[in-house]
Amino acid sequence: MSWRKDQGRAERGYHHGNLKEALLQAALDLISKKGPAGFTFADAARMAGVSPAAPYRHFRDRDELIASIAQRGFEQFESLLTQAWDDGRPDTVSAFERVGKAYLAFAREEPAFYSAMFESGLPVDSNPTLMAASERAFAIIRAAAERLAALAPPGTPRPPAMMMALHIWSMSHGVASLFGRGDAARRKLPMSPEDLLEAEVLIYLRGLGFLTDRRPGTAAAAEEPAGDRSGPWGKPK
Repeated sequence: MSWRKDQGRAERGYHHGNLKEALLQAALDLISKKGPAGFTFADAARMAGVSPAAPYRHFRDRDELIASIAQRGFEQFESLLTQAWDDGRPDTVSAFERVGKAYLAFAREEPAFYSAMFESGLPVDSNPTLMAASERAFAIIRAAAERLAALAPPGTPRPPAMMMALHIWSMSHGVASLFGRGDAARRKLPMSPEDLLEAEVLIYLRGLGFLTDRRPGTAAAAEEPAGDRSGPWGKPK
């Protein structure tokens, strides 16, 4: 449906539920052009072709509108990460690599959602629905970290899975924000963002004592104890 700028006719043309969707799409478009802090509630109404008062039918204020966009972003993010992780199949290492690539792909392909999720400045814990959506997405990264922690070499103190998850998430987020974006904020690199993230995680895992001199060739090899010179992100030392 195209939204005409004439306020009276535009608002009369809505069917139930269309106004909310139109406002969400308008705000998403504005975020892609101006960032999450670059527009007002009235701007979103104007882009949707409705009066400045119309958004209040569905959203308390601009923050709630952006929170709804961030929630949808986290829901899509969770779905993408879940598909990439695939419960660790066929092995932990390759599944974990897919999660990293999926993280960067989301930032590149959905920069407006990514910006609403991570750059809006909204306190996530002030919105229970948004908080729950973000926690479900992070749970995928934590599940991957738990599997990685289980592959720690014999005799090596196993790092807490939550610590690993936070560290790996921070690395992924840093690469995505600085180099993996699909907008003007993207910087040029002599390597791909995927290669950069893989190198960072390789160094991190080596620091934890994971052996990384070769990539496991099969699921069984990936899951065997790391004392046999195999390990995650099997690049040559």
